[in-house]
Amino acid sequence: MGLVYVNGEFVDSEKACVSVFDHGYLYGDGIFEGIRVYDGVIFKLDEHLKRLYSMAKVLLLDIPLSMEEMKEKVVETVRINNLRDAYIRLVVSRGKGDLGLDPYKCPKPTVVIIADKIALYPESMYETGLKIITSSFRRNSIQSLDPQIKSLNYLNNILAKIEAVKAGYPEALILNQEGYVAECTGDNIFIISNGVLYSPPSAVGALGGITRATVIDIARELNIPFEEKYFSLFNVYTADECFLTGTAAEAIPVVEVDHRVIGDGKPGPITKKIIEEFRKLTKVLGTKVYE
Repeated sequence: MGLVYVNGEFVDSEKACVSVFDHGYLYGDGIFEGIRVYDGVIFKLDEHLKRLYSMAKVLLLDIPLSMEEMKEKVVETVRINNLRDAYIRLVVSRGKGDLGLDPYKCPKPTVVIIADKIALYPESMYETGLKIITSSFRRNSIQSLDPQIKSLNYLNNILAKIEAVKAGYPEALILNQEGYVAECTGDNIFIISNGVLYSPPSAVGALGGITRATVIDIARELNIPFEEKYFSLFNVYTADECFLTGTAAEAIPVVEVDHRVIGDGKPGPITKKIIEEFRKLTKVLGTKVYE
């Protein structure tokens, strides 16, 4: 078993714990980041931390470490576990309080950093592509809880995931309240039509993904036209190519949505090129763990 960072200490993962009065546990009052390590390089750690601290600002959650201190603790967590390829889960909750909702009765936030392995999809699916469905659950309204906040309340995503798994699919597409495509349960979505790459804007109810931003940069480097655009299932069904992006998923092709075959039913050439370039970047864009 590995070691987990909990509020300033490294403890055995089997013994790592937080209070049952922690408002992250009681109410989902907290935020998290998922971060990848490739061959001893933490991919875009600075970008992940900037997003974490931005979300904390929105929630009036005062993280007890500076961004630079947090960066050091993340690197140390990977190093102390002697990992070169890993998934990091960084969690900041409101901390221990009472049984009421009042966050101001939680004097100190809880910080947990876990470094371990993850495989969201089998490797074979990266070669053959995913078949997914559209969930009947709609994305939370941006007026109620902005999906750009990766909060510890992930029930909207979890309910859609349950629906997909029960139906025999690994992933589900989620629409917003107006019926526009938002994202999947743990991934951003891209489609390609007539050589143009499209992805929904954050305003539709999608997370501003770090991997998504990397793919957009790759597309520009490859001179692939890109547009942020609201689009519906019609546009997905009739797209030439489709793929998903996320820290855990990386970039993975989609070949069927709601029993509609995308393109020729195989990962498309633009998708494969973007995935190839993304994998090259993972080992160079980031923070080195080992000198």
